[in-house]
Amino acid sequence: MKPFVLTSLADLRQLTVDTIIDVRAPSEYAQDHLPGAVNMPVLSDAERAQVGTIYTQVSPFTARKIGAALVARNTAAHLQGPLEDKDGSWQPLVYCWRGGQRSGAFGTILDQVGWRVQLLRGGYKTYRSAVVRMLYEDPLPHRMMLVDGGTGTAKTALLHEMAAQGAQILDLEGLAAHRGSLFGGLDAAQPAQKMFETRIAAQLAPLDPDKITFVEAESSKIGERLLPASLWAAMNAAPRVRLGAPMSARAQFLCGAYADLIADKAAFCAVLDRLRPYHAAARIAQWQALVHGDDWQALAAELITHHYDPRYAKSVAQKDGVVHPFDLPDLEAPTLARTAATLIARFT
Repeated sequence: MKPFVLTSLADLRQLTVDTIIDVRAPSEYAQDHLPGAVNMPVLSDAERAQVGTIYTQVSPFTARKIGAALVARNTAAHLQGPLEDKDGSWQPLVYCWRGGQRSGAFGTILDQVGWRVQLLRGGYKTYRSAVVRMLYEDPLPHRMMLVDGGTGTAKTALLHEMAAQGAQILDLEGLAAHRGSLFGGLDAAQPAQKMFETRIAAQLAPLDPDKITFVEAESSKIGERLLPASLWAAMNAAPRVRLGAPMSARAQFLCGAYADLIADKAAFCAVLDRLRPYHAAARIAQWQALVHGDDWQALAAELITHHYDPRYAKSVAQKDGVVHPFDLPDLEAPTLARTAATLIARFT
């Protein structure tokens, strides 16, 4: 077996393997894993706990003997399952937590089959250290431009249009699976914090630091996920494009962007109830009446006027730096396409 030494995340782009295999337990894999890795656990969560208990309460030798039998049985299942159709030219990279017993045992069997196996030296722990260095310890080298603006100014949609036209972007809301507001939960659950950071690192790593990377202006927290320190510092130092649009256009855009919530009035009213610490009961009742009356555009305008814009104005007052204002007549697709082209031409 050949060791693969990871000194930085850039090394992953030099990999020539066909499959990256994470042999850790499913719960470990769910928390975080190398980008693109598939999970072929050699011990399930229950088996890992069982072996650990035997190790501490009986003896390390007994634990290793029982663990070896479990690893062999689970490896056989993988060989007869997802690996059954792999021919002799297939090349995997295998890793576990520290690059020790679990990946070594699995990799040895694959090596004996005849496949050219690489083992990640230091395992997942080495990879995680590289992510921490990039996002917490070292300053990010990327040149960033924030796309800012009040709620409903189509910042994310514009960002995606810019990407479609060839710009470098970092879509933090997409990576966090959250729209960044009280109503922001997307269909999928948010990733674990470590997985969120892996997604950020994976999206940043291939970008050219000498070119502008456009990123939506966010607070330091998106839903329950925190922005890593180095990224937050780079964003705070970045100039920003500030979008503006008529209230009617913003309200209409929000109605389309939050169509999933509009379909569930009870859930929407439940979210409005969470605004009671910030607004009078009469205003909450008025908003809920708009929900039950299907007057969504009026509700969107109310929320922008009385909830989101005052908070946005307070946030803006606390920020320094260069601001480039862009007022859009509407938020329709052709306007966003033209705006994206203008921003790319002006800032890249």
